[in-house]
Amino acid sequence: MSDELQENHGKKMPKAYENEDFLQSSDARSIRILSEYYEPLRRLKYYSIRDTVVFYGSARIIPLKQARNEFKALEKRSAERSHQDLKKELDQAKHRLHVAEYYEQARELARRLTEWSLSLKTQQRFVVCSGGGPGIMEAANRGALEAGGRTVGMNISIPHEQYPNPYITENLSFEFHYFFMRKFWFVYLAKALVIFPGGFGTMDELFELLTLLQTRKVTKPLCCIVYGSEFWNSIVNFEKMVEWGVISEDDLKLFHLVDDVETAFETLKSHFEREFMQEREHLYL
Repeated sequence: MSDELQENHGKKMPKAYENEDFLQSSDARSIRILSEYYEPLRRLKYYSIRDTVVFYGSARIIPLKQARNEFKALEKRSAERSHQDLKKELDQAKHRLHVAEYYEQARELARRLTEWSLSLKTQQRFVVCSGGGPGIMEAANRGALEAGGRTVGMNISIPHEQYPNPYITENLSFEFHYFFMRKFWFVYLAKALVIFPGGFGTMDELFELLTLLQTRKVTKPLCCIVYGSEFWNSIVNFEKMVEWGVISEDDLKLFHLVDDVETAFETLKSHFEREFMQEREHLYL
């Protein structure tokens, strides 16, 4: 008998579902994946979260007040002394100030949607949901909370740790390891998605969503708002994709490109009233 077996001989071992070494092993990966399906399912059902409005966008966009303060501080320093590195910092601060408008617009849109949802005769139907982190995600959760509504955050564990923002409703903050399970929960309950400017992660989420709609893997009526034409038209040339024949003209109808909170709100409100205001049985997979 080997030393290891000898050591464990006669010793009561933990049950498989209590064995931490096993649960963290590659052999238990399927169990961990299923856990990221069933644990959120249990909580979402308990709190009756059935219809969400998902906000995507950069984690790096800061609140307007913070951006203004940073810019003013750098302006003061640059007036006192001239330095090339300081000029570069000032240019970056000016850019952060410009894009900070998106933070406030996401916050305002989430607030208006939540106020409208709370005004309905039923329990809050359309709940704002985000990726749970800072930036646009924080802005969306913040606006919904300021309106007095519940709000969901679906965070992801990554090497540069992303911590949940403080505006997520207690017990509706989720922590995922697997990106694909997090994306599943974003889209599964969504009745609309709003995509603000962002980087690789936002691009990934946007194009996966458009692919699901284009290929009819998502068949429910789903409103997709792409917010900020100044940003998006400088990053992605959708019309050129049509010209090159890699997408069709009809594919441009899969989303609405908008530039202000009022248009986004009215587009979403009309979509909800048209498609989802009739009570219907909702099935969880």
